[in-house]
Amino acid sequence: MRSTQQGFTLLEMLVALAVFSLAALALVRLQGVTLRTAADLDSKALGQIVARNLMVDVQSDPVPPSVGDEAGDVENGGRRWHWSRTVKPTDDQRLLQVDLTVDGQPGASPVVLSFVRVVE
Repeated sequence: MRSTQQGFTLLEMLVALAVFSLAALALVRLQGVTLRTAADLDSKALGQIVARNLMVDVQSDPVPPSVGDEAGDVENGGRRWHWSRTVKPTDDQRLLQVDLTVDGQPGASPVVLSFVRVVE
């Protein structure tokens, strides 16, 4: 004798719930990765702005920077940024190569900017 009621068995419901929970867990993990990536991009973009500001300072200073290493801190965007600068002579006596590194957050990759400055 067969029942006229149609429906899902308990086993089918458990399997469907397991599949749904795995999909929901994957979406939650994806959201976490997205938030971390957005924070890293924000830090990287602000670090690039700080590096470019420091580059403009070096380029617009009438006195060229001295050859060697220098470091310091600057505040920008409500954060404290550590920068280091290496100035090297080039084959052309009229030019200096400047390598600028800006560190913002621990664990984040630093922003590196290299440019050439004219010696006047």
